[in-house]
Amino acid sequence: MKKFLFILVIAGVVSSCEKEDNSNTELIGNWKLAETLLDPGGGGGTFSPVVSDKVISFMSDGTISSNGNLCDMSIDIGNMTSGFYSETTASFSSNDCNDPNYNYTFEHNGNILIINYPCIEPCQAKYIKE
Repeated sequence: MKKFLFILVIAGVVSSCEKEDNSNTELIGNWKLAETLLDPGGGGGTFSPVVSDKVISFMSDGTISSNGNLCDMSIDIGNMTSGFYSETTASFSSNDCNDPNYNYTFEHNGNILIINYPCIEPCQAKYIKE
């Protein structure tokens, strides 16, 4: 009986010490453009901050929309676009793009979302969860 009680106490202590993991922020919601990466020559460029009101919104029904152009790295707003995304393939497509069949890939980690654009060198846009 003492062993059982000891194991129960240890299990309680261990479970109370576990931290809550908030690093997996949900994809659904609004994401604001914060930085872009243009790396001509592919020499290991870095992200540069941008001043923009461009926002991308992921909805629970699998749709994505933006107050700017989803299809390029423009920081401008006003050209509203929309499309469909898949968390499984981490990609989206849009009929508003020149090639509606192209799948833009993204990386989602916590409150950071990085969209990869079709360039010879790395071209990415980094968004922060609002």
